[in-house]
Amino acid sequence: LVFTEEDTYGLYSSLLFKYFLAEGVVCGHDLFVASAKDHPDNILKELPAPLLDDAYRNELREETTAAKSEEFQDAMKIAWRYQNLPKVETSPTTSTKFGHYYDLSKRMSPELLQSVKRHRFYLPEELPSQPEMKTWNMNSAYTRLLQSIQRIIYQEGFDGSDPQKKQKNILRIGIQSLGSIFWGDDVCCSDAPEDVHSLTKFLYVLRGLLRKSLSACIITVPAHLIQNKAIMERVTNLSDTVVGLESFIGSERETNPLYKDYHGLVHVHQIPRLNSLICDVSDTKDLAFRLKRKLFTIERLHLPPDLSDTVSRASKQDLAESAKLLSSGCGAMAIGKKHLDF
Repeated sequence: LVFTEEDTYGLYSSLLFKYFLAEGVVCGHDLFVASAKDHPDNILKELPAPLLDDAYRNELREETTAAKSEEFQDAMKIAWRYQNLPKVETSPTTSTKFGHYYDLSKRMSPELLQSVKRHRFYLPEELPSQPEMKTWNMNSAYTRLLQSIQRIIYQEGFDGSDPQKKQKNILRIGIQSLGSIFWGDDVCCSDAPEDVHSLTKFLYVLRGLLRKSLSACIITVPAHLIQNKAIMERVTNLSDTVVGLESFIGSERETNPLYKDYHGLVHVHQIPRLNSLICDVSDTKDLAFRLKRKLFTIERLHLPPDLSDTVSRASKQDLAESAKLLSSGCGAMAIGKKHLDF
């Protein structure tokens, strides 16, 4: 169960959501897309097109060439003592290829999309068909969604029963903007919601379905609208992986020279610890994302070797405050109002 905290405007979390579904199409997995706002058919039509290995190499070559030209232009602005320092490796992954790559400027072909079985749950189409019901002390939208997921898991053979029936496959479940007002939940409207337990009960039942079936699920939640922190702590404990996206749009960091190469930060709040007392701790704590011409990449966040001479003293103090986000490996410590010291 992958829990994704949406960015303020939901621009980049929707990309991760579509990446997850696109990977399922390329791998031949069955899809289940649930939404209360956007129609699942429209979401599937906007999946990015996969890049072949040769196309990906060409894309990387173009990005590398552009980066080298920018480095050459900036070389005269950097003090001589920084030019001989080793380059910071931005990619948090190893050289071993895992998964596939996608071109955000193109849409997935209908032929490839039709090659996998797709299941849809669109809340406005589901509610009028049956009378209002509230079981398990859960609102009707969550109840119908759970019943739909459970029905597909058992009818399509994802529960692991009847192993001789057909070849096993994986069910990828994507639920968009869970907990929002579109789902009839009020956790985003008030710090003391009336229906405070529906979301956590839904996740508790959903995790039980995922544990005993061949399925994986990604959920996006507008966490910045949930004012009750106790709800977020319960939701985090009920999830396996919790990732938050913080976009720079509309914030002071959008014009901050420290983050000029990035579009937002990635906060890894929790990683899986299945069948283990403790979870693996990643060496990389500081991650940032940026949207390139065709690719959405997540990289290590590192401080630039030097800032422009035009940056004022006050701006450098602001940068020092911003640098508190950075942990070990960045070569800087910001305490109080001290400047960055390399």
